[in-house]
Amino acid sequence: MASQPSVLIIGGGIGGLFAANALIRQGLRVSVYEQAFALGEIGAGVFVTPNAVRHLERVGLGSDVEKWGARVGLGSYYFRHDGTPIAPVQVSDTSGWNATYGMHRADFVDFLAANLPAGIVHTGHRAIGFEQTDNVARVEFANGATAEADVVVAADGIHSELRSYVFPASKPVFHGTVSYRGLVLRERLPNWPMDRWQMWAGPSRHFLVFPVRHGTMVNYVGFVPADEEMKESWSAPGDPAVLRSEFEGWDPRIADVLQQVDKTFRWALYDREPLPTWTKGRLTLLGDAAHPMLPHLGQGANQSIEDGMALAAILGQVDTLRVPASLLAYERLRRERVAEIQLGARQNGLRLDSADIDLRARDAELAAHAEFRKRLYAYDVVPDARTAAAALLE
Repeated sequence: MASQPSVLIIGGGIGGLFAANALIRQGLRVSVYEQAFALGEIGAGVFVTPNAVRHLERVGLGSDVEKWGARVGLGSYYFRHDGTPIAPVQVSDTSGWNATYGMHRADFVDFLAANLPAGIVHTGHRAIGFEQTDNVARVEFANGATAEADVVVAADGIHSELRSYVFPASKPVFHGTVSYRGLVLRERLPNWPMDRWQMWAGPSRHFLVFPVRHGTMVNYVGFVPADEEMKESWSAPGDPAVLRSEFEGWDPRIADVLQQVDKTFRWALYDREPLPTWTKGRLTLLGDAAHPMLPHLGQGANQSIEDGMALAAILGQVDTLRVPASLLAYERLRRERVAEIQLGARQNGLRLDSADIDLRARDAELAAHAEFRKRLYAYDVVPDARTAAAALLE
């Protein structure tokens, strides 16, 4: 008799670790292989929204979200660069449920990993090769090890080693913007409101602040134009003095934050064109390996969580004989939604950084954007995934 498929996940970031949690919850055998010698993330924040939180709750991580996150609420707002209010920020879905949190990336990785059984995660394994037969998929690692499973999930980021086994290699698209990001302890900003997400928009750049780690730290991101392509990195050092100069003359609240910045990281913004396919046989892509996106909708991590939940909901209902068809069903379910969000993130970045002298049209678009956010946050991938799985069993 055919059994439930075994799954090998390449990449121990947020997407890969969440997928492991979701798949194990469905009773599947899972292994995670991460190239770094220890799990972890550079100190920076990630925005977690209701469309992902509902799945974190499903795998038993709701209390960790509450413990480590900082919920933002109705005081969240868009401002012009001089502090003039534009519009409130949408923080709830169409039902009014507010599950919108600022999260420290390191905390997120830690509690995703801590929820997994011992022995699931293998560090120090950099994937360098892939092959498959009709019956099994195999990954080769730089340290000489190999691993086999019924399914291989490439969750290894925008520079995925395994993507080229699904679709021909392509270059990431640079968007002429660099973000400076970092964290400031609450003690250094004692009067900063820790219950809201705030953004100052344009012209030509924007600045974002939200709380993380249950309100004990402030996460900031400054988006500025770049004259030349710079190597993408989470950890390229930035100059705090240069960052301060980029926002000189803006709302004094931004200066209050930047005066407390001793160290900042610089990250060039890249994405990729939407892929026409994510899957080949027993190999499929997830998260940034499939659909790297700009951060201007705050959906990179959230969409990788949706991916993981969809994949688990489908694979949990099928046997090993249906693996290739199941992965194609997962791709069909996810590809159109994430392509829309990839392109929407590009559009929102252009909106936020508008260089128009008259910003009234931009401001009206930001106010109207609440309706899009409501629908984005309300979507639940599980019913659609169960329907897709049921179709495979007919």
